[in-house]
Amino acid sequence: MAVIVRRALGLIPRGLAVRPRPGDRRDCRRCARRYLLSDNVIRLLDFQQKKVALANQMYISKDQYFKTIEEKLKKNELILKDDLKMLLHLCQMPADVEVAKDVIYRYHAENKNMAFGEFRFGPLFVRLCYELGLEETAEEMVKDQNLNGFFNDSTSFNILMDMLFMKESYERALGVLMEMKNQGIKFNKDTYILAFAICYKLNTVESYRICTVLLEESLTRGNFIPRHAYYFAVALAIRQHDVENARSIYSQIMHTDSNICHNLHVFLLALSGEQQNLISALEAAIGSTVSKFVKKVSFAHEVMAVVRESMENNSELQGECEDICEMLQKSGQITALSLDEMLCHTPAGRKPLNPLLDQRKISRRTLQPLRSTLLSE
Repeated sequence: MAVIVRRALGLIPRGLAVRPRPGDRRDCRRCARRYLLSDNVIRLLDFQQKKVALANQMYISKDQYFKTIEEKLKKNELILKDDLKMLLHLCQMPADVEVAKDVIYRYHAENKNMAFGEFRFGPLFVRLCYELGLEETAEEMVKDQNLNGFFNDSTSFNILMDMLFMKESYERALGVLMEMKNQGIKFNKDTYILAFAICYKLNTVESYRICTVLLEESLTRGNFIPRHAYYFAVALAIRQHDVENARSIYSQIMHTDSNICHNLHVFLLALSGEQQNLISALEAAIGSTVSKFVKKVSFAHEVMAVVRESMENNSELQGECEDICEMLQKSGQITALSLDEMLCHTPAGRKPLNPLLDQRKISRRTLQPLRSTLLSE
């Protein structure tokens, strides 16, 4: 069973586990690039559209603007907020980013004791690095003590960790997470998802300890832990052969109606040897027993292999289990995706029902209500 469990959690190469069915190939391609933040957080398209809009508004060329900024640096002239803002939106290649770095150091040295108002340059610079694939540059900058306070928001660190996660640089992503914690940047829901996902991917005793400590600290402080973060914590506990703790973490998930929750629940029942409860859970998931308007539960192929393996010592229930598995197969409820691929999916961004009413109404700088003619009418 140990080999099958490792396959289900992605510890054995995907090609050795199961051959995808023709209908599942599109899903497998979608899961190939594994990043965890939605477009609402990355906002890469918005950033690129803003770049185009600002470039069209300029009355001089990009090269002329860069020369003007470089002259300001040489003459020790004051770098204004709009200067840096425009410069970051004009960067198109790594060489441009090197100039932007010099300007950032100068700007921060001149303004580090002043509030930047409502505009934050950290996410803007990291999005630029995201666009150009410069994760090493972004990592160097957020860790530089000379820029302490420049990247004072969770979004900058989250986007960088997502970049490193996508490149499978999990050790470096963990280092960014620790840097974020050391700088006292408050974790948000995206941070917890990324943190537990990184620990899950590393799958070491140390990463398991870090995951456990972060989970305990967040629960003690009353911080919100998203369901997706719990998934990774449960899966990591399973990888570390700590089924008891995995079940304890799973019990803290408020809503267990998702596809991944069903897979983890069945997985834990199989590993715990609760065969009768396992049969009941599988029977309840059979598509023919629920309304056609209700989305059917899909089980990872490797999870079902663990289920079959757990029934080998019980000839009475083994036949019943095989019948249920056959029914699930016929109803298309056994997928070629592994549990690891299910976990490492990209969430769909949520669009507000009314963009006007969804706008921020309180100023971050003055904490006073923002006035809007449209909202006051």
